[in-house]
Amino acid sequence: MSHRRPGRTSPCRSPTRTTSRQRLRRQNPVSTDEALSIRPQHPERVHLPDLAARFDLASDGDLSGRFATGVSLNSRDVRPGDLYIGMPGARRHGAEFAAQAAERGAVAMLTDGPGARLAVGAGLPALVSPVHPREVMGDVSAAVYGTEDLDAKVFGVTGTNGKTSVVYILAALLGAAGITPGLSSTAERRVGDTVIPSDLTSPEASELHGLLARMREERVGGIAIEVSAQAVVRHRLDGVRFDVVAFNNFSQDHLDEFGDLETYFAAKSRLFGPEHAERGVVVVDTPYGQRIARESRIPVTRLATEYGADADWHLAVTRQSLDGVSFVLQGPHGAHFRGSVPLFGRFMAENAALALIMLHEAGIPLERVAAGLTRGRIPVYIPGRLEEITAAGESAEAGEGGSGRIRFYVDYGHTPGSFRACLDALGEVAPGRVIFMFGADGDRDTTKREEMGRIAAEGSDVLIICDYHPRSEDPAAIRAQLLAGARAAGRAEVIEEADPRVAVRRAVSLAQPGDVILYAGPGHEDYQEVAGRHIPYSARDEVRGALREAGLLP
Repeated sequence: MSHRRPGRTSPCRSPTRTTSRQRLRRQNPVSTDEALSIRPQHPERVHLPDLAARFDLASDGDLSGRFATGVSLNSRDVRPGDLYIGMPGARRHGAEFAAQAAERGAVAMLTDGPGARLAVGAGLPALVSPVHPREVMGDVSAAVYGTEDLDAKVFGVTGTNGKTSVVYILAALLGAAGITPGLSSTAERRVGDTVIPSDLTSPEASELHGLLARMREERVGGIAIEVSAQAVVRHRLDGVRFDVVAFNNFSQDHLDEFGDLETYFAAKSRLFGPEHAERGVVVVDTPYGQRIARESRIPVTRLATEYGADADWHLAVTRQSLDGVSFVLQGPHGAHFRGSVPLFGRFMAENAALALIMLHEAGIPLERVAAGLTRGRIPVYIPGRLEEITAAGESAEAGEGGSGRIRFYVDYGHTPGSFRACLDALGEVAPGRVIFMFGADGDRDTTKREEMGRIAAEGSDVLIICDYHPRSEDPAAIRAQLLAGARAAGRAEVIEEADPRVAVRRAVSLAQPGDVILYAGPGHEDYQEVAGRHIPYSARDEVRGALREAGLLP
């Protein structure tokens, strides 16, 4: 289908898996600067005077004879031929970096009036927007990269928890259907073998359209994009038209940015409008899901996981263990799918069902997907999501589900909702005790901290509270809030261990055969932010080191 935007409105078990940036350098070597974004290798040229006329942009300087081949919001990522976006930020105006952009080869700058005045003398002619540059950046980027029309099916996923998992499951299912996948997630951007780490859940519009253009070059047939609430309200999706968007769940998060749940919810619900998408799929197990389905401005298909619920599709979990979850999905007109995901938890079955229905709604038959799978097993790896850092098959005595050994998982989830989902799932399948460890973000939503502590203590047997990203806050004050909630629950043994490196080893020392350790928060990240500094820290590497020291890994 055509993707022209109408008008101007605007978990794996491999302990040796490499990082996203290591994979990028091995598979598609590029310089550090080039690795900031994925771009088309053979870009087209767009005449800047034509671009200015099309989007009603005033010219400040001579644009004649100038052509743009790319767009960049980051002066460090500017490449020769780029249109540099200089827009006001929280602390500085991007136009202040116009000279650096010009030195790197930018041909012009898109900015506002104040930006044009700031950049006088930088040597860059300006396209001056009468509105905030962010409001036109998406459509301008689509025009420069030629991504207004795409042959690929484009999928978007929003919700509070599980978005990343759905995106990776979508990619796995597209591959099973014989369709080359591309994706953009909290963890990474991926086109074939080219992979870079992500700085934002949803990239800025300039980066997103460069990524889409590269996907078109690589003949990607299905594109899965994780969509944050911030992306919707900050115009990061402008110029993109989705075939199918989905909503899975909603709970407290990002109140430091949105102020209250209603504003946060409204941001997510805006994705379900004709300016963004053709169709939607919604999990209607909760009042928020039912409300999205009811208020959506595009046709919506409903999924329920409760027997007898009013929905178009129904999911039933048939079997689960620490090694995965099996399920049956039934839909209208006899549509059905029987399969499994190699990750524990009913919520993972729901994520898989959501992805399957999205493909079905986009015209990709479930039979085609099933034909590419072995006995319905979806082979998915999700960086930092229920990632098991444990030697597999240690002994014959381990038994099904690893009941005779210690299993250690790292998971990026850091909201009350994600804590509850993971701990509830472990409560159903863990053969021994659940040892849970986590910390909380500094300079972020403080109102959820006691709730996180309470949920963590209610769902675990041993709870270890440590530091995560304290940023500019006092780490001890953050831990105190988490501890207050945990101790109020009155269930788990609660331990405070500030240094996460020590906390990991404490968890391992306490574990007995059959116990499960879950470390929530850091996931795929490779640093800890303390007092404005990024300190190298990989939870996955730390866990491997602790397990080796304990003789539990070779």
